[in-house]
Amino acid sequence: MTSTLFLALALGLALAFEFVNGFHDTANAVATVIYTQALKPNHAVIWSGLWNFIGVLTSSGAVAFGVVALLPVDLVMNVGSGAGFAMVFALLVSSMLWNLGTWYLGLPASSSHTLIGSIIGVGLANSAMEAGHRFGEGVNWNNALDVGLSLLISPMIGFLGAAGLLLLAKKTIRQPDLYEAPKGDTPPPKGIRALLFLTCTGVSFAHGSNDGQKGMGLIMLILIGILPATYALNPGVNRTDQERVAAMAESSQAVFLNRAQGATSSNPSRELAGFLTSSGTLRPETFAALADSNRAIVEDLRNPKPDPRTLRTNVYLVAKTIAKLETSRQLGTGPEAAAAIRYRTELEGLINYIPTWVKAAVALSLGLGTMIGWKRIVVTVGEKIGKSHLSYAQGASAELVAMCTIIAADHYGLPVSTTHVLSSGVAGTMAANQSGLQMDTVRNLLLAWVLTLPVCVLLGASLFSGSLYVILHLFASK
Repeated sequence: MTSTLFLALALGLALAFEFVNGFHDTANAVATVIYTQALKPNHAVIWSGLWNFIGVLTSSGAVAFGVVALLPVDLVMNVGSGAGFAMVFALLVSSMLWNLGTWYLGLPASSSHTLIGSIIGVGLANSAMEAGHRFGEGVNWNNALDVGLSLLISPMIGFLGAAGLLLLAKKTIRQPDLYEAPKGDTPPPKGIRALLFLTCTGVSFAHGSNDGQKGMGLIMLILIGILPATYALNPGVNRTDQERVAAMAESSQAVFLNRAQGATSSNPSRELAGFLTSSGTLRPETFAALADSNRAIVEDLRNPKPDPRTLRTNVYLVAKTIAKLETSRQLGTGPEAAAAIRYRTELEGLINYIPTWVKAAVALSLGLGTMIGWKRIVVTVGEKIGKSHLSYAQGASAELVAMCTIIAADHYGLPVSTTHVLSSGVAGTMAANQSGLQMDTVRNLLLAWVLTLPVCVLLGASLFSGSLYVILHLFASK
């Protein structure tokens, strides 16, 4: 009964997070078409919501697994524990609180930043409370740095890219009405209207394919923790696939044992988890632990009825360890390294998947959110960034650059902020057009962006500590 309650509550929070994400972040996609009179507001948000839905359904899942990779390894391995539940609740609630606060003030802040800040806060709190851990050890700092750089650089790309595209268009496209602001409620000419319609569609689709994945990754953690027998392993993997992976594992075993140099590991899971943290160092015992976990994978894959939770844990640790060896250039070169990389890809295929119903649920939540609470953010983007009204070319330039930036981030499995990229793009076109910027709004936006990470770190750490206390002292006593 308690597990059912946790499952219902956690899934509800995850879908609520995507709903808030819809009217907070996706509203940026419709701001330009509304303020250029290309689409009526009601039509724009319905169309955008539909393409958010399609973007989520067709997403690869790479961003979802990239977000999960930021979480503390020990909490991911034990996501069905009280600490795992506390982690999920803290991430979702802290992200929603900040999103709702900035939405109420009409400030286009980043849902990606809120989630990343909450993850760091949970990791710091977990390391502070976990015996034998140093403060900050639970955060995957290498992955956090990659994501942080993508979140930092993408607004710059939005600003400079949109500004450059507008200036290029002015030199190459001699169509004066393209650079004019709308006249009253009159729609733009058909060609310009079609262009704005397509860019809005592209941004909405790209936003769904990127932002929607964040909720999917957390929902999968919830399902794996509570229903491991059903969701721990990819149901699309058959016995033939398992035998192929087992054969690759046996081929890699000799390499791991050779690098172990005769060392042994008393606790392979703890050794590998330690290596995967920022303080983890490569030593012979790490390869010994890798060999032990790899051997367990072979045994489980050839067992007709393996324990799915144990198999998933070993697959996760071995795959992540090989990935870290690869990125840190400690895997070596030649055929052995290439074989290890192929093996890692096959291992990830055993556990990295998103059921269709999860995609559909997230897509519906994101799409409905887009249709309901869009107005506050749209007004800020459309009226309060520049001193003059948005022209057709400015709207198209900002959206085209935002769409391409998000799709590129999708390809590399990096979460980026639609809010930051598009708002920066609008500001870039205003600067390039010498229209002037409303510095009060720009200052408020920058302040919200700067505060998002530290506030969400504090919220995530506080909510994790508080919810863990409640779970351990109230539910454990019953």
